[in-house]
Amino acid sequence: MASDMHCDEEENKLPVPQPVQEAIRTLIEWAGDDPTREGLVDTPKRVARAWREYCLGYDEDPGLHLRRTFEEVGGYNEVVLLKDIPFQSHCEHHMAPITGTASIAYLPNDRVVGISKLARVLHGYARRLQVQERLTAEVAQAIWDHLKPQGVAVVINAQHGCMTGRGVRTHGVGMVTSRMMGCFLHNDSSRKEILALMGF
Repeated sequence: MASDMHCDEEENKLPVPQPVQEAIRTLIEWAGDDPTREGLVDTPKRVARAWREYCLGYDEDPGLHLRRTFEEVGGYNEVVLLKDIPFQSHCEHHMAPITGTASIAYLPNDRVVGISKLARVLHGYARRLQVQERLTAEVAQAIWDHLKPQGVAVVINAQHGCMTGRGVRTHGVGMVTSRMMGCFLHNDSSRKEILALMGF
C-alpha cells in the first residue's frame, strides 16, 4: 500500500504541458461538458498523466528483457509456455481499451529466459497504441530474434472497447490472433500440440 501511495505521489508531480491540458479541456467541452466545473478542473492533468502511464512502452525496448538467458536447465528441452497473461492496451484507431490475455510459448534450442521476462515483453509492446494483430507479431518476433529458439507461438484473446463501448456495442466478443514461427509454423503436430496446451 505504501508503495502504491508513493507511485501516486510521483505521478502527481509529473508536469503536464499547457497545450496537452488545453487539448483535453477542448475535448471535454466538445463532448458537451463544462471543463471549469469542480469535478473536471483537474481532469486534464489526470488524463494526461494516465496516458503517459498507458504509453510507457514507447520509453523502452521490450526485447532487452530477453538478453539474460540461462543454460542450466537440467537437460530440459521441451516447450516453455506462459499461459493467460493478462494485459491492457489501447487501440490506435479510437484510443479505446483493449483488454485480454496472451499465451506465449517457445521451444528452446539450448537457452531459456526467466518466465517473468515473457510477460514484460508483452507489456512493453502493449503499452503503446496498438492493433492486436501487430501486438501479436511484435511479441513473437522479439522472442524469435533474441532467444533464437526452434519455435515461437503467441496467441492473444482480447476484447476491444471500440466494439463494446461504441459502434455496434457488442459485448462478450473476443478476438483471437496468433503468430507461429519455426517448428510451430512448419510442423502440424507441433502446432496442434502447442494450441492444445494453450487451450485452443
